[in-house]
Amino acid sequence: MIVEQLYTSCLAEAAYYIESDGEAAIIDPIRETEPYIQKLTSRNAKLKYIFETHFHADFVSGHIDLAAKTDAQIIFGPLADTKYKAYNAKDGEVFKIGKLKITVLHTPGHTPESSCYLLADENGKNYCVFTGDTLFVGDVGRPDLLDGKMTKEELAGMMYESLNNKLKKLDDDVLVYPAHGPGSACGKNIGKETWSTIGLQKKMNYAMQNMSKEKFIELVCTGLADPPQYFFEDAAINKNGYTTIDTIITRNTRNLTVQEFKAEVAAGALILDTRSADDFEKGFISGSLNVGLDGQYAIWVATLLTINQPIVIVAASGKEHESVLRLARVGYENVKGCLGGGIETWKKSESDLDSVISISCELFAKQVNTKQVIALDVRKPSEYDASHLRESLHIQLSELNKRIDMLDKNKSYSIFCAGGYRSMIAASLLKAKGFKNIINVTGGFGKIKDTGLKLKQSTPVVSH
Repeated sequence: MIVEQLYTSCLAEAAYYIESDGEAAIIDPIRETEPYIQKLTSRNAKLKYIFETHFHADFVSGHIDLAAKTDAQIIFGPLADTKYKAYNAKDGEVFKIGKLKITVLHTPGHTPESSCYLLADENGKNYCVFTGDTLFVGDVGRPDLLDGKMTKEELAGMMYESLNNKLKKLDDDVLVYPAHGPGSACGKNIGKETWSTIGLQKKMNYAMQNMSKEKFIELVCTGLADPPQYFFEDAAINKNGYTTIDTIITRNTRNLTVQEFKAEVAAGALILDTRSADDFEKGFISGSLNVGLDGQYAIWVATLLTINQPIVIVAASGKEHESVLRLARVGYENVKGCLGGGIETWKKSESDLDSVISISCELFAKQVNTKQVIALDVRKPSEYDASHLRESLHIQLSELNKRIDMLDKNKSYSIFCAGGYRSMIAASLLKAKGFKNIINVTGGFGKIKDTGLKLKQSTPVVSH
């Protein structure tokens, strides 16, 4: 028996590979199919089933393309209505993979069709349960993603029944394999581990404690930040189908000349620079948004831009394919191409490059003390509440576009986040909006707190 977690950090997403006696199954695959096909080929295994725990809202699943390339059957739980060929399993239905058995547990709550898959080993003992977005480490799936089709309270009530009647009844030693880890917006506050056990979750997970249904609904529905708008778009894509990933990659990675690139920008395309913050700050095309590949690239692009926004890409040499692929993972496919040769090509024919000034935390501390700049904190509210500068303005990055009118273009802003990734995104966004006096603080709050500046805990100046 092989059970392997295939974790994609930039999406905080876990897919799973299961194999027994030459037969395999994959649970919740991400968009690209090649890694799965390579694994199957290397192990001389035949993919029999692709199990989907629900219609994912935060990424586009690779289930349709993978099924087409392997002849595997796509399996959903009850109530999943797709526009492509898939099998709707019944609650309690059993599927065999070699000597293993997988039992479908319909667990509505995150969504109506949400289902978990309980795996029994060769000896018939329950070994693990793949919980999708129903149960995370320390959390449960948010119940507010149906865009008004059902209230969050109705779904939370279903979640209560699913946890108490299905998952809490499993043995304590059954492993819990969720679809997401820390950083995912599919839960409120997912723990740092990517797996656990039923027993540990009964002890540690607030939602697995004994309580009334009314109390559970109150807890689960309180403190939910607004979901990213692309969540509803991705859920629809996963339900209705999509263009093959191979077609997307071929179309969207085409090289653009400088003139073609400029023409696309003139027609409304946004310049997305996917280089690291260190490279970006030294010189970039005016108007560019910097979201580096070295962080949660796709999630931040999808948080800040609408899904149909035309995009042209400036990437480091050899990173064009990755830049396009990771956007496609979240359904962002309106890429008009990549600047051939990257920023070096632009430098050869164009003289205009913009830049961002970055300063050390020590210099930042001196400027704050003399009130030379406004300190702009773009971390999440939970980070800000835990500890922040006394003299700081707080606007989390995901809200910056909406709240940009509260900033004064004539003033100077020193921007920081936890470590430096989000602050450069924010700096590039403000520069693109016409702000001139923008400074990035390297090292972020992680180093600022060691400078001796006064810190406090309180309600944010501006919250979500």
